[in-house]
Amino acid sequence: MTVVLPRTLEEALTHDGEYRAGGTDVEARRRSGLAHEVTIDLRQVPGMTGIDRSAEGTRIGAMTRVTSLAHELRDYPAIAQTAASLANPHTRAVGTVGGNLLQQTRCWYFRTGDVDCFKTGGEGCPARAGIHHFGNVFDTSSCVAPHPSSLAAAFLLYDAVAATHPGGNRRVADLYDEIDPTAEHALGRDVLTSIALPVATEGERGAYWRATARSLAEWPLVEAVCRLVVADGRIQLARVAAGGVAPVPVRLLAVEEALEGTAAEQVSLAAASSAAGEGARPAPQAAYKVRLLEGTVLEVLERALAGDGATEAAGHERPL
Repeated sequence: MTVVLPRTLEEALTHDGEYRAGGTDVEARRRSGLAHEVTIDLRQVPGMTGIDRSAEGTRIGAMTRVTSLAHELRDYPAIAQTAASLANPHTRAVGTVGGNLLQQTRCWYFRTGDVDCFKTGGEGCPARAGIHHFGNVFDTSSCVAPHPSSLAAAFLLYDAVAATHPGGNRRVADLYDEIDPTAEHALGRDVLTSIALPVATEGERGAYWRATARSLAEWPLVEAVCRLVVADGRIQLARVAAGGVAPVPVRLLAVEEALEGTAAEQVSLAAASSAAGEGARPAPQAAYKVRLLEGTVLEVLERALAGDGATEAAGHERPL
């Protein structure tokens, strides 16, 4: 393994290798022989860490630790609660925002390091013909594995904009390609430098929840995140997204439409959450996820409306 430590973005682009941010994904893949021989460590590149506030909104450096978002973005509750709950405390303390957004698939076929698939340059998806009960509900790609980034779903709710070098700005939603099964993102060799959020909405509510197969350090079967603005007893704004269900993080537009303008009460939430699976075409072994998605969406809506989504990790976990 060769590690290079560029001091500028321009210098980083001169190297042929794989970018490393926090390293939690790169080092795990290295053990399976799935990482590039050359690692381009971005730690010494200036201007890529920290959370900066201005009249236009909030800028988050791509090398900012995930746990910082949980503590410093409480006025963006959907993001703060997602950051406080994803993965496990150790990963949140080391992993970065950019690393979370651009990590590679958690598919166990890919992660073995000795199976050909679209992600390794092959021509098929062995999970589709094999075991895929962790697969997609919205099965729109030849690869059946869901997108792994929790933060991406949260950023969708705020129409966040990603700054890249030298490619310029693009919406976080445009970092990903729903159809192409060969790549986790659409950046190519560009470097993700920061994420921009609009000015926080005063008094908004938010919540995040994940359904897992066990209680500790588990990647979600389904996850959902929401933000609500309630005034005069009615839901004025609703934004809902989900992860673990599609090849890209997805906004649940049917749920949002069903919520906005309705009374802020249980019956409205239940009716809206039933639309979470609208348009679903699940991979056969993942059909159970449709109901799980509906229940997870109802959970986050109830938590947000009740104000129960405290900005800390779900259950027993707390950010470092």
